[in-house]
Amino acid sequence: MKKYFSLTASFLMLFISCSGYSLDDTVFIPDPEDSNLPAYTEWGYNSFGAIYERDYFVSSSTVVPCKIIYNEGRLEFFLLGHLKYSGDMSLHFSFPSSPMTDWRDLLSLHGTVIDLTGDGCEVEWKHSVRPLPGSHLTFSRVQLLRVDGVENRVILSGRFDIKFLMDGQPQTLSNGRFDLGINKDFYSYSFQ
Repeated sequence: MKKYFSLTASFLMLFISCSGYSLDDTVFIPDPEDSNLPAYTEWGYNSFGAIYERDYFVSSSTVVPCKIIYNEGRLEFFLLGHLKYSGDMSLHFSFPSSPMTDWRDLLSLHGTVIDLTGDGCEVEWKHSVRPLPGSHLTFSRVQLLRVDGVENRVILSGRFDIKFLMDGQPQTLSNGRFDLGINKDFYSYSFQ
């Protein structure tokens, strides 16, 4: 596994150096089946996307795509981007979590599936919504990226699907995927 990850990190650094991107940039690699969505990768491209009804909610190169905050037993996970046909938008997940004081603690999310209908889970899309059965957030792979032997960031890769009622009508955010590099943009705090 270490050999594979070193090769992966080496390839990522080669791609970034040859393309002019930095590790903090958003890189949109189109999905081969739906070019309006980013391909699912585990490379830390700082991108995400989902289908919202007949629109696309995707990351933007002008906004930091993700913010994560741990506070008093809860992890707050924000995806910040835009709807292709409607403008800026954010998706906010909140769920119970073990304590996290540093961005490296996010490694504990590897392989975690959050049932968004579970106790203590909340989702905001335009406003607070109540997810319906089958709604989930999955952290498929969480890995530590080292650059020149120094821990640089945690790469969070996963998927989400959410069904909910809004103003009495069924809505969906489907085929969601994310691939995000998190380091100093992780915040941990407690209110006193």
